[in-house]
Amino acid sequence: MAKVALLIGVSEYKPGLNPLPAAVKDIEALRRVLQDPEMGGFDQVKTLANPEPNAMRLAIETLFDGRTRDDLVLLFFSGHGIKDDAGRLYFASRSTQKNARGDLIRSTAVEARFVHDIMHNSRAKRQAIILDCCFSGAFDPALRAKDDGSVDLHSQLGAEGRVVLTSSSSTQYSFEQQGSELSIYTRYLVEGIETGAGDQNSDGVVSILELHEYAASKVQETAPTMTPKIIVLKDKGFEIALARVRVTDPKLKYRKRADRYANAGTIRPAGRAVLNTLRQQLGLTAAEAADIEAEVLRPYQERLANLQRYRETLIAAAADEYPLSEFDREDLNELQQMFGLRDEDVLPIQQAVEAQFKHQEQLRLAAERQRQEQEKAEYEQQLETLKQQEQAEQQRKRELEERQQAERVKLQRFEFDLITVDRKGKENRRTQSSAECFAEDLGNGVVLEMVKIPAGTFQMGSPKGQGHESERPQHAVKVPTFLIGKYPITQAQWRTVAALPQVEIALDLEPSWFKGDRRPVEQVSWDQAGEFCQRLSRLTQHPYRLPSEAEWEYACRAGTTTPFHFGETITTDLANYDGNQIYASAPKGSYRKQTTDVGSFPPNVYGLYDMHGNVWEWCLDHWHNNYEAAPADGSAWVAGRNSDRRVLRGGSWDTIFR
Repeated sequence: MAKVALLIGVSEYKPGLNPLPAAVKDIEALRRVLQDPEMGGFDQVKTLANPEPNAMRLAIETLFDGRTRDDLVLLFFSGHGIKDDAGRLYFASRSTQKNARGDLIRSTAVEARFVHDIMHNSRAKRQAIILDCCFSGAFDPALRAKDDGSVDLHSQLGAEGRVVLTSSSSTQYSFEQQGSELSIYTRYLVEGIETGAGDQNSDGVVSILELHEYAASKVQETAPTMTPKIIVLKDKGFEIALARVRVTDPKLKYRKRADRYANAGTIRPAGRAVLNTLRQQLGLTAAEAADIEAEVLRPYQERLANLQRYRETLIAAAADEYPLSEFDREDLNELQQMFGLRDEDVLPIQQAVEAQFKHQEQLRLAAERQRQEQEKAEYEQQLETLKQQEQAEQQRKRELEERQQAERVKLQRFEFDLITVDRKGKENRRTQSSAECFAEDLGNGVVLEMVKIPAGTFQMGSPKGQGHESERPQHAVKVPTFLIGKYPITQAQWRTVAALPQVEIALDLEPSWFKGDRRPVEQVSWDQAGEFCQRLSRLTQHPYRLPSEAEWEYACRAGTTTPFHFGETITTDLANYDGNQIYASAPKGSYRKQTTDVGSFPPNVYGLYDMHGNVWEWCLDHWHNNYEAAPADGSAWVAGRNSDRRVLRGGSWDTIFR
């Protein structure tokens, strides 16, 4: 287990940003206490003063790369924090500049999202970040995007996890204290470690939470409008031990060791031998040691006596009246508080005493519970039967409708190249393939091509070790024949249909940020996509709708079982996404930062394009946390929770695939 730290301080800036003389002094002061073997005890502390942005990124990535699970990794930044017009936080370098409009030139700074990604990929499960910069509270590690739009980091964080200390909230500036060599927040962080004042529970260790609470209280005494924050995920990370307190008092050393060996009001033989030896080494007399031990053991002995008195009182109250009255329970709660007993201390006593008086009550409750559970099981079975019958009827109607639709349209076969790649993203096979489709004339020379997807059964979801928890359990789904768009809906197609008469809601003719007739439409809500389908159905007299999630995944996988329909990996030669992060053993790719024309990349075996990347694609289903009880017939899952949230699939131009 290693303890490593990277301390970045930027004092010098180009015109437009004020210099921060204290920043480089901050990192030196923090380095001194972290490297001290009697305090921080870090194995490696690297400082980076006034770096360029590339040097910052390299140092941050190097810090988190190659770490083991048990390593403690600390990143500290002192300098300017800048938010762009979208509210994203950047850490300024010595080269950071703003353009003529006063907007940040992003390439000259380090985006907080970059730090998130590096930390997310690190194996270290103990990660701490300290930010002494403007708007540092905008750095929130919970804000991570995934395909399903949810966040579940519990399994990734382990017992401790990631913790972020910030000098200010997301709407505040961080201050330099006048007359001080250090930034105000950093000054009290260093003071809390160096003096031991941060050890608020006197256990000889300064934890992340203790250090933050000490520094925050001091900061607000000095600058009341400044509100330091502590950010953790799932309440993990508070107890990361950051430093030790230098102990020099022999009696304090002996007391801390006596605390360790005191157990249930006594000191066991092995502990006694250790303490006897330690007393001689510290030069304490037997009387001094006895006084210290008596002081250490007294709370244990008093606690045992109080537990016994509580037990006797509870037995007497239960013997007088059972079940206990509300007044008796209030009196017992007050007695518990007077004795300083925790709920977990008195719970075993309560359980043992109550067991003497409520055996018959327990039998009655057990019988009642069994009856209720039986009724619940019968009711749930009836509901499940009705649900299955309803799903079967819906399936029959859907299959009949789609067969009738297929009979009404004239399908034509088209050919295309089918490409697969190896784990390194290198093309290893290219074959000719074909599929059937028909062209729906929308008018004004705009055509919508619909591809026939054959019926079949596939394993939906991700196996363990791939994907996310929301994509499990993997389960078999039988999907009937259906037709789906050959490409994502283009802006020309959207504009044509959106000009048709309104059915339920209005549609914007030009909602997209990235313009182009053959580019996919984006910035479209689920409700707007549904309105598009209704208008299209009226125009063509064919029933159009969004695909179910099962239909979408079946069409995307196209009979493959690999993570992508291309094979074991993906590259930016095959799809439009953020290629700064790699998948499997593929090389790093390009980041286009915009959508591309539909059909710019190879299709899957069904002849469908852009199923990975370019734009997210809406499905008909409600959002669910996992696939427990999901339909197995290819229908949309619209029952259950989260009816106000819908499913997005496929990724987009700014997606990072993992």
